[in-house]
Amino acid sequence: MSLFDRVTFRGGRAAKNRVALAPLTNQQSHADGSLSDDELRWLDLRAEGGFGVVETCAAHVALDGQGWPGELGVYDDRLLPGLSRLASGLSARGALSLVQLFHGGARAPSSLVGQQPWSASAFDVSDPAGGFEAPRAASEGDILGVIERFCDGARRCREAGFDGVELHGAHGYLLCQFLSRTMNLRTDRWGGSIEGRARLVREVVRAVRAACPPPFLVGVRLSPEDFGAVTGLDLDESLQVARWLADDGVDFLHLSLWQAEKNTKKRPEAHALPLFREAVGPEVRLFAAGNVWTRADAEAVIARGADVVALGKAAIANPDWPRRAEDPSWSPRRPPLSVEELRARGLSDTFASYMRRWKGFVADP
Repeated sequence: MSLFDRVTFRGGRAAKNRVALAPLTNQQSHADGSLSDDELRWLDLRAEGGFGVVETCAAHVALDGQGWPGELGVYDDRLLPGLSRLASGLSARGALSLVQLFHGGARAPSSLVGQQPWSASAFDVSDPAGGFEAPRAASEGDILGVIERFCDGARRCREAGFDGVELHGAHGYLLCQFLSRTMNLRTDRWGGSIEGRARLVREVVRAVRAACPPPFLVGVRLSPEDFGAVTGLDLDESLQVARWLADDGVDFLHLSLWQAEKNTKKRPEAHALPLFREAVGPEVRLFAAGNVWTRADAEAVIARGADVVALGKAAIANPDWPRRAEDPSWSPRRPPLSVEELRARGLSDTFASYMRRWKGFVADP
């Protein structure tokens, strides 16, 4: 299997190669969540650069789920013109287009959403930086309502002309919070065992799948184990969740590995990709992301069992990575990059400033 082969999803839709732009926070949308010219340019340039799959940043499905300023929104029909413009542009440039649907849960700050954040449970965490707000526990109405919000967001994306959606079940956001043993302390049907903790993401998948039948793509991004802000996840539970999601009709799973070359923490002798491949079977496509820079890095991910490799920082620095990587001798540009270089690569000043959060990515003036 080559990195530059087509990949076909069950239902028939296909991407021209196995290289994806990962969903990347960029804060370039307008304050109301509508598409900006800056965000459009950033994504269009990656489609022009040959990425077979282009994913948007996390897009909030509800006003109480927004995680940061300048976040793309899918929470209202009035956002459809911008979404349609984006879908049309990506399609015209040959990319398979996906929107990542998202609710921040406990990570939707009150300063932004105007109310106390909510999550599976009320919980607290150690936060030396002092930015964490303890959430309130979700009511049954909150849970049923957010299922509907995800479904409505997916419907808008389908109406706008996108090829599919990815539900953000990773990185400690709402769907991941419900999966977590440390963040989900509920004793009702939405908590307890992994069957209860997985109920929300499964119900969202089922609702979205029913509203958006094939060939529209439905996938889920998962964090297989604890990392950074993600706590309370167990590898074997994540594998069981993957099996259930495959049964529920997902077309793909996107594993956020952070460092794709490393084996799992729970099973140091085993890499996650073969484990998840066995769990979901041959029909569900596996995406994998995690500090992939070179063609050799990407080919190693494919060799371990992924169908698609998702690039983050490498795609920021190299908007035409897939096209350039067809030459095996090519070496991608690496940080630090000046603000001028980032502008030339389609980043607005806002996005370039945001990238300063990653030490050494942006060169000092």
